[in-house]
Amino acid sequence: MRYRTLGGTGIEVSTYCLGAMMFGSVGNPDHDDCVRIINTALDQGINFVDTADMYSAGESEEIVGKALRGRRDEVVLATKVHFQMGEGRNRSGNSRRWILTEVEESLRRLGTDWIDLYQVHRPDHSTDVEETLSVLGDLVREGKIRAFGCSTFPAEQIVEAHHVAERRALPRFRTEQPPYSVLARGVETSVLPVCRRYGMGVLTWAPLASGFLTGKYRKGGPIDLTTGRAALTPARFDPAIPTNAAKLDAVEQLVELAEEIGCSLPELAVAFAAAHPAVTSVIIGPRTQAQLEGLLKGAPLTLDDAVLDRIDAIVPPGADVYRPDGVWRPPSLTDTALRRRPVAERAAA
Repeated sequence: MRYRTLGGTGIEVSTYCLGAMMFGSVGNPDHDDCVRIINTALDQGINFVDTADMYSAGESEEIVGKALRGRRDEVVLATKVHFQMGEGRNRSGNSRRWILTEVEESLRRLGTDWIDLYQVHRPDHSTDVEETLSVLGDLVREGKIRAFGCSTFPAEQIVEAHHVAERRALPRFRTEQPPYSVLARGVETSVLPVCRRYGMGVLTWAPLASGFLTGKYRKGGPIDLTTGRAALTPARFDPAIPTNAAKLDAVEQLVELAEEIGCSLPELAVAFAAAHPAVTSVIIGPRTQAQLEGLLKGAPLTLDDAVLDRIDAIVPPGADVYRPDGVWRPPSLTDTALRRRPVAERAAA
């Protein structure tokens, strides 16, 4: 396992980060099995674990907490806050009120006195970023968190946050967690360059493109839309949809490339993400022991320029074959009132 410094934090982390999204009711409900997977990852040199309060409604954090008993000091532990937790108002977002409440719940579920990296899971248009940075800085001073970052923020909001931090003399985001894979390279255009500009650590998610880079889904092969992840969101996997057909076309070329250099498609996919100079660590999110072991085989793999050039020919730099699942969409696109003048104004114009 290789290690890199996480931005300007001085914290060394493994280039593979164990993602815990699949631990719990959403993925693997067997707590003992999940604990074994986590301990196997630690035994193989991974020292970076990422979870979130909303993964399986807190169950993932509880599982990670169980696994780290007696090993807490070995691990750089990351979790996230933002999404709705339970019923009622003011139980989500990036406000001081909610962050102060939810960090205590995460600490309790994780069974720890501190979180190494506390991340804001998505932007919150209803909260001034100054308020968010201020409360996160307070938590650092209190010793409840060591550093903080953001996740899936567009480049312009990362820049705004750094500008506000400088103007108001506040601590700043030290990391960003964007989606990044061979099939979703859009962050290469601005997000990753902005992170390098500000010396931020980057831990990327979805290197396997929601399963398309596992080799499970192949052009012309059967794709069962009634089971597993495909049953939950069939539109993401239906080969009759042009975007999915484009994914499958790219996969065929990538499978051929992986075979030529003697590795598996998942190994190629993770090594690609780790090759970008802005990327510190790549989050792998296994659901089973076998999946973890398959991914760990690729840890020593380094792609040379010739291979990266071949990948660029298949999916050009900065291009998205598909829009990654779960990417934040600004209110300017989702709220029609923000992109349409009132009817009376349109008629008078």
